[in-house]
This record gives sequence, C-alpha cells and structure tokens, in this order.
Amino acid sequence: MINALFIALACVTAGFVGVWVNAVRKTSDNPDQGAPDAERIAVGFFSNFFDALGIGSFATTTTYYRLRKLVRDELIPGTLNVGHCLPAITQAFISIAVIEVDPTTLILMIVMAVAGSWVGATIVSRLPRRAIQIGMGIALLVAAGFMFAKVTALMPSSSVGTLDLQGWRLGAGLVGSFFLGTIMPLGIGYYAPCMVLVSVLGMNPKAAFPIMMGACAFLMPVASMQFVRKQKYSLKAAAGLTFGGVFGSALALLWIKEMDLKTVMWLVTVVIIYTGVSLLRSAAVEQRKGATT
Repeated sequence: MINALFIALACVTAGFVGVWVNAVRKTSDNPDQGAPDAERIAVGFFSNFFDALGIGSFATTTTYYRLRKLVRDELIPGTLNVGHCLPAITQAFISIAVIEVDPTTLILMIVMAVAGSWVGATIVSRLPRRAIQIGMGIALLVAAGFMFAKVTALMPSSSVGTLDLQGWRLGAGLVGSFFLGTIMPLGIGYYAPCMVLVSVLGMNPKAAFPIMMGACAFLMPVASMQFVRKQKYSLKAAAGLTFGGVFGSALALLWIKEMDLKTVMWLVTVVIIYTGVSLLRSAAVEQRKGATT
C-alpha cells in the first residue's frame, strides 16, 4: 500500500518537473532566469527546514522576500508555490519512509485532505476569510493550552499515542482531514491543525508529519503548474527555494526521527501557538485594511 503511494507521488513529481522544465525552455527571455545565488538558496534551506518542523514556509519566505526586495509582490504567490513544491514532495517521501504510521490511516487521511481542497477551492473560498481566520486562531490557541497541560503533566496522559485510527476515531479523523483540506485555499494551513487533530484522536504526534506532508505533496503540484504555465513567478528565486529546500527538509526530518516523544509534543505546542497567533494577526490586519478602504 505504501509502495503504491510512493509510485503515485513519483508520478506527480515527474509530471510537475516535466511541465516546469518544458516551460523554462520556452521562456529564455525571462529576466529572472539564471542560477540562484547563495542568498536565495539559503532562504530555501532555512524556510523549508522550519517547514518540515511544522512551522510553515510561506509566511517566513514572504517576509524575507519583501524585506530584501528579492521578488516583486505580484510574483511572490507563484514563486512560493513553484519553489516550495519539490521540497514539500521531499518532505513527503522522507517522512513516510522514516516515521511510522498505519498505511491505511495515512492514505485515507491524505485522500480526504485532497478531496477537501477541491471542494474548498470552489465553495469554501467564498466564505468570509477573516471569520475563519479568527475561529481557527482561537481554536488553535485553546488546543495549544491542552497540549501544554499534557506535555507538562498538568493533565494526565495514559499513553504515548497510537500509530493508527480505528472505528469512530478513524471516521472523525477523515471528516477532520476533509474539513482541514477545504480551508487550505483560504490560506489557513494544514500542518498545525493536523497536528491537533491526530493528537486529540489519540495518535502519536509524530504520525502527523507523514499525513500532513503527504497531503500537501499531492496538492502543491497542481497549483504550481498553473503559475508555471502563466509565467507568474520568479524563476531564480523559485530555483533557490527548490535547491536549498530539498536539503533543509531532509535534514529537519531526519532530526525529527531521532526526537523523543516529549520533545515532539513541545514542538507541536509551539507550532500551534505560533500558527494561532499568526491567524489572529492576519485577521486584524485585514480588518484594518477594510476600515481604510
């Protein structure tokens, strides 16, 4: 079953690389062409290192690009999707290979997340973005409180978590994964909420990594191909993210594999708090923009 997943992921990877290489050959007049410099590769390495830890890469990369004026604002979304695509696929391959999780649970959770993203792209994306940001931000901070209580033993924990979901917990996990997939097009993110979901359902927090990375590995190439075809990205910056990101992702995931469970739970708690606060800050920024227009 895992082998079939790897084959499917390899096919997705080959398709994306083929489209990208073919598009690059036809755009020799692109002013952003050329080999990426050390700075752009370093951005890819560090942003994807922290992405593999669950922090996320889009926000950190965007902040640096705008600070250093490396990429024009209108090209940033495409650059992020194209440049972080192969690192995300790398994360999926490595995390599935080195982190234990039940194959059936893994594949079903990934399928539901992908299905949810298709629904979200056409239906949920019409919902008020700010309201969802506030709701998810508050929910994540509440979940972080429970995770903190668990990792500090303020709340008793009888087990370290399972590697699978069965019965009603599997049903709840699939519904939750579908819902998280639907809100991805709104920029909510899948990583931190997925960590919360599997932990609440009694799974080992490490099991979240192959699930969330596998889901994003199947989602990102589809979005990336559209930016490649329309040439709405910076090739030099995207190449830097790719080259540095593959190595950064691999290093982080091999490090995670060696972590003890308590360290992982602390990491998950920090990621959830960071994401929750980020969502609330984004909602506040959008409110201020709306008030001034």
